[in-house]
Amino acid sequence: MSKKKFALFLVILAMIVTFFVYPLNYYIMSPGAAYDLTKYVKVEDAKTPTDGSLSMMTVAVSGATPFTYVLAKFSDEKDILKEEEVRAPEESDTEYNLRQLKLMTDSQFNAKYMAFKTLGRPYKVDYKGVYVIYVLENAAASNVLKAGDEVTAIDGEKIKTHQQLVDYLADKKDGERVSLTFKRDDKVYTKDVTLKPIPGAKGKIGLGITFSDSKSISTTPEVKIDSDEIGGPSAGLMFTLEIIDQLTTGNLAKGYKIAGTGEMLENGKVGRIGGIDKKVIAANNQGIEIFFAPDDEITPEMKKAVPDIQSNYELAKETAEKIDSKMKIVPVKTLDDAMAYLNELKQK
Repeated sequence: MSKKKFALFLVILAMIVTFFVYPLNYYIMSPGAAYDLTKYVKVEDAKTPTDGSLSMMTVAVSGATPFTYVLAKFSDEKDILKEEEVRAPEESDTEYNLRQLKLMTDSQFNAKYMAFKTLGRPYKVDYKGVYVIYVLENAAASNVLKAGDEVTAIDGEKIKTHQQLVDYLADKKDGERVSLTFKRDDKVYTKDVTLKPIPGAKGKIGLGITFSDSKSISTTPEVKIDSDEIGGPSAGLMFTLEIIDQLTTGNLAKGYKIAGTGEMLENGKVGRIGGIDKKVIAANNQGIEIFFAPDDEITPEMKKAVPDIQSNYELAKETAEKIDSKMKIVPVKTLDDAMAYLNELKQK
């Protein structure tokens, strides 16, 4: 082979490799799968129902390459997402993964809490501090805290919940210093932070972090949820239903393949989630017969920001009709709505 032909071959090879593997600043969202929750949720000494199933749904999100970008452009089942639609500004891979796992941990907490509260079973909540989800760039705490830290005290005052931290900082002024005690990798640190305006918060003074409570719940009987590899809060409703199913006699599914999605909130409401159209497609592909969809309220502010916004239920129903699915789409605003539907459901 001549040098010119060899050089041309290398150029073509480089172009092909680039087309298939070069990372773009986009993500591709596509339908995921349904996961039978009996494999992930274990209630101590419970007999797992075998008649029908309760499943959580996932979406697949992957970094785009020129090849997958082009494929997504011509697919009705895939969405192209800008980087800022998936990640917070300047968020690293580690920070993104920590945030997703924290959302899943909170989802599991809320599922146990609501299941045991609903059934009047014994439980105990332990608040341990404030979990740092994300630190804004150029914020007061940007050189002190990082995602995954757990703030346990401020100026020597013990902190158990995020509201305590919010209340303590409420009257602080620009330039004031506070001493933060926090845990990182099982080690405890105490460092000073000089407060300043929070980036993008119109002069509000603070640390410049997003956070949630670091908490755990102990129950009798014990419940274990093994889903560490799946991030996000959207399995909360289905976790809750599976726990209730294993804690009680009978069988909530009554012979049907039931799936759904929605964040389980501590007040019993079912919260809005992303990618529900992809989850409907995945559920239909796996033979799901009944699908719970959050019937969330669309506020005037949301409508103003996104004029064509739909509730999760509206989009789920529209998607099911579009793909000609025979799956029953059930709107739920609360855990009680889902339980009422299942209690009225006739045995298959």
